[in-house]
Amino acid sequence: MPWVITRLCIDCLDTGCVSVCPVDCIYEPLEPGKDGLPNQLYINPDECIDCGACEPECPWQAIYEEPAVPDLFKDDVALNAGTVSAPDRFRVKKYEEKSSPTPDEIAENKHKWGLESDS
Repeated sequence: MPWVITRLCIDCLDTGCVSVCPVDCIYEPLEPGKDGLPNQLYINPDECIDCGACEPECPWQAIYEEPAVPDLFKDDVALNAGTVSAPDRFRVKKYEEKSSPTPDEIAENKHKWGLESDS
């Protein structure tokens, strides 16, 4: 079962997940915003080996196992699958070092999407 990056990643694009992915299955859109494609990272479900290494590395808590994706983000499963159905719209994301968000920033991001913070 593949992992899914949800909209909690929009405009955050932390690449901690990219640094630990053993199969380079995390992609970014070539033209974010075009045709409704959010500016976030995506996991190619056909390439994901279900190792789960990405999930604890995401400081934004945006990565879920597919069955655990909150109802609010169920559409994100199909968005991630777009890396398979429209591969010409994506490229493998390279690691970029970034500062980690604060707990308050994480909580604010979750609140923006209607989720309660776990922290």
